Amino acid sequence: MPSGKTILITGVTRGLGRAMVDEFILLGHTVLGCGRSEAEIKKLCKTHGKPNDFYPVDVSNDEEVKSWASLLLTSHGAPDLVLNNAGVINKNARLWEISAREFGQVIDVNVKGTANIIRHFAPSMAVRKSGVIVNFSSGWGRSADAEVAPYCASKWAIEGLTQALAQELPNGVAVVALNPGIINTEMLQSTFGGSSSSYPSAAEWAKKAVPFLLKLGAGDNGRQLTAPV
Repeated sequence: MPSGKTILITGVTRGLGRAMVDEFILLGHTVLGCGRSEAEIKKLCKTHGKPNDFYPVDVSNDEEVKSWASLLLTSHGAPDLVLNNAGVINKNARLWEISAREFGQVIDVNVKGTANIIRHFAPSMAVRKSGVIVNFSSGWGRSADAEVAPYCASKWAIEGLTQALAQELPNGVAVVALNPGIINTEMLQSTFGGSSSSYPSAAEWAKKAVPFLLKLGAGDNGRQLTAPV
């Protein structure tokens, strides 16, 4: 059995999630991840063999998350670190120009997806009385800007959800809200355009963020954190 930690990451097929997979494994930890792209999940499985494991899962679908959780908890037990990283952003537009479908997708993935993961993995962590849940927030979960109202709403919700959950967890288990900072990912490019290139890449970010995440513990419960960039 590996001596490292068992890390659960959502949204592993691109951006920050993909970069974290590589960095955690490089440091000797086991990564269990999910994403919506079956093709990218297959690539990950070929790149990183056992005990790491990756599955095509849509976190906004509670039944898919439930099945995935049942499989992983049987094979690997409760994770040591859960990273609710999966997220989407709306196309830049004023709120009244954004369709109900697009608004709903942002909420379904960013908020309900986070809650679905917690619903099915937190109980096992609570029984063991150890582990850390990191809910990925944003600078726009603590401030706001024009043309990203759905995204802001979803990340402000994550901040509130995290604060409430922190009061419900047993001693030994922690949840934090993490603002990863401004990173040059596809999501940022969709909002910032060409200026995204002036920010650190996901791989550069992961080099600093992963050691930071590994140091989190029970004493951090309820904190609003910002990753080092």
